[in-house]
Amino acid sequence: MHDHPEPTHQPFGRRCLAMLGLCAGVALSVWPAANSHAQGLKHPDQGKLTATGGVSTVEGAGGGGLTPWALISGYGSRDSFGGNAFATQARSDDYSLGVVGAAFGWRDRVELSYARQDFRGIAGGLNRTRIEQDVFGVKLRLAGDAVYDQDSWMPQVALGVQHKRNRGIRGLEALGVARATDLGARRNAGTDVYLAATKLYLAQSLLANATVRFTEANQFGLLGFGGDRRDAREARLEASLAYLVTPKLVIGAEYRMKPRNLAVDDEASAADIFIAWFPSKNVSVTLAWVDLGTIVKPFNPDRQRAAYVSLQAGF
Repeated sequence: MHDHPEPTHQPFGRRCLAMLGLCAGVALSVWPAANSHAQGLKHPDQGKLTATGGVSTVEGAGGGGLTPWALISGYGSRDSFGGNAFATQARSDDYSLGVVGAAFGWRDRVELSYARQDFRGIAGGLNRTRIEQDVFGVKLRLAGDAVYDQDSWMPQVALGVQHKRNRGIRGLEALGVARATDLGARRNAGTDVYLAATKLYLAQSLLANATVRFTEANQFGLLGFGGDRRDAREARLEASLAYLVTPKLVIGAEYRMKPRNLAVDDEASAADIFIAWFPSKNVSVTLAWVDLGTIVKPFNPDRQRAAYVSLQAGF
């Protein structure tokens, strides 16, 4: 039997407390190993190399624009902490996606993140449609060091969890659609689990990342979780390759597979080509061209190719 759809009007504070409790539990699990050095956490030291915190993904985690990396957000070293806030905007012919959020990295070991996604139809069959979603994330570095393990094949490896809650659909009330479950999704909330491996080759100025995500999210969760085609969490591959033109300028490409759970939305994989500029460790700017595939094809049959800009500020 399928779970009953979860209401989208559950108090925001209660959702925050639940996810913060999960994040706190992970942080506390690694606290004993670092407790003897706790006095070193007096201020952010910005001890990591420029660009090694990544930029902010559309779901808030540190990485590229589409896929998280094993790197931890912020420039705090193992003896410190760091974080950032970001704003992202992507716009195609038919849709726009705005994202704001923040991430906090602790001892280059644990990352906590939050993102609010605001998806809007601006033309075509879904004009004036609006969907919002909250994404709460936690990432734990398990092994390896992308910077210091240059003489080893071992990549940096991290385990991540992203809990997503769709806040409902506006603009389709005349069609009887007010939430993702009205389009065939099984649930309005869900949790992705991913394992990321990132390797930085300093001598070649290359960064390679592979992420396996276990998910049932439709269009990143904006169209709910599970569907009338299938209702099970499946493994999906994500990959990034970046070249450091200079220590402050990075170009690269990403690829992200997505489930196909809904009969109304034959999802295709997403991909991008990006350039990221890091004028300092406090600021970064990312520009990209993104192919999101089709989004609810019966309403808008064209592939959605979008211009993408993301601004990040942190410490």
